[in-house]
Amino acid sequence: MSAFERLNGGEPGLPMKFSWRYPFFLIAGISVLFACSPFKPSVMPDAAGEIPDTYALYGEESDDLSPWWESVGSPELTRLINDALSGSFSLKEAWARLNQARALAVQAGAAVYPELGATGSADYSRSRSDLTAGSSEGDENYAVGLVSSYEIDLWGRVRSQRESALLDADASRSDLHTAMVTIAGEVADRWVRIISQRLQKQLLEKQLQNNLTILELIELRFRKAMVSALDVYQQKQAVERVRAQIPLVEAETQLLMHELAVLLGRPPRADLGLLQKEMPAIGPFPAVGLPADLLANRPDVRAAGVRLQSAQWQVSAARANRLPALRLTADAQYGRSDLDLLFDTWLLSLAADLTAPIFDGGRRAAEVDRTRALVDENLWVYRRTVLTAVKEVEDAMVSEIRQREHIEGLKAVNATAQKGLDEAIGRYRNGLSDYLPVITQLLSFQDLERNLIVQQEQLIRYRIGLYRALGGGWLAETEYPEAMVGVVDHE
Repeated sequence: MSAFERLNGGEPGLPMKFSWRYPFFLIAGISVLFACSPFKPSVMPDAAGEIPDTYALYGEESDDLSPWWESVGSPELTRLINDALSGSFSLKEAWARLNQARALAVQAGAAVYPELGATGSADYSRSRSDLTAGSSEGDENYAVGLVSSYEIDLWGRVRSQRESALLDADASRSDLHTAMVTIAGEVADRWVRIISQRLQKQLLEKQLQNNLTILELIELRFRKAMVSALDVYQQKQAVERVRAQIPLVEAETQLLMHELAVLLGRPPRADLGLLQKEMPAIGPFPAVGLPADLLANRPDVRAAGVRLQSAQWQVSAARANRLPALRLTADAQYGRSDLDLLFDTWLLSLAADLTAPIFDGGRRAAEVDRTRALVDENLWVYRRTVLTAVKEVEDAMVSEIRQREHIEGLKAVNATAQKGLDEAIGRYRNGLSDYLPVITQLLSFQDLERNLIVQQEQLIRYRIGLYRALGGGWLAETEYPEAMVGVVDHE
């Protein structure tokens, strides 16, 4: 009885497909036997560290999942953010990194399945006597076959590498969400600053016109010898002071426009269609929930936590790599002489290769130490990220509350400065004082007017910072832009 017949249970004529079942049944059985890895990563308790139960300045209402910019009530801002989410180069970079991580996960998972390949060879030879005699006869040889190999995952090394790669891909997806949160906040920030600069320019132009009117009156009084030349020079100084600030405001506006255009993925001088002329209105604090909610809402926190889990699986893979590895190989081939007896006289070989490390200079042990240190690093990164997230929310809320108080104080100061300016002008007209109190009050009042716009801008920026600090709860309800569906269609 031939080896082929014994392999087929003494039946010489069975099809080739049945002869392949035996080694694969063997592979499957051993795989099931060793499916449970002894090196599964242990779950670290309290990985997030100590976080407060509540925020210092707000209650426990759950976070709103709707896009935060809708609460601003500006169609222009909504349009800009939607354009940025579909056209930003930073997001496209993040999408590309996500695709890379997914491809690496597929590569790592490929070792779970047997590898099957095809082989083929052919050669043609003629002897010297055939060449001398002019004969066309020669010797033709060829062979084709299949080769399969599979590593029995005795200790879970292959599975650990696959789990680590899958978690890395999940972390890359969270990085993409982090980029989306950042882009939305950056677009809103630039938009608010552009509106602020335009309002400041309008104010400066108004102040310049008022100062020119006052200068004309003072020059008229000077020609009538009612005031000194010093009064004229002081007022001219006020005029030139305001005029010198306008180019700086215009330059800052243009620079912000360039930044906003690049955030949208457009050339710096592109027309963005910005028409809003008033500061957006913001309501009371949004529902911020609890600090523990940041673990789910903040994509950067999720990414840090997933990378910690990935590092733990890398430790499992490194530990399993120090143990023996079993690899099965099987090949079947036939040649020219076997063509007529394809199903009866083909060659099948099945081999098992067991390798065990004996001495490697401590390389594998060092890899275990490295991955364990990587777990420690990711643990502290995760805890720092969590506490930083809580701090950013607390900072944003405190800053907004105090900023509102500051603006109310500035309004009171402005009202007082207006009254002081009116009084100084009245005394000057009645000849009860010189022009110094007038110019002092005038410059102070104009600075306060501009500062009020700046502080109102800062208040809105604090609110934007709060939305960014709360994370991307709205991402759960946000669809990917159509331009990127082909990139993330398997979400």
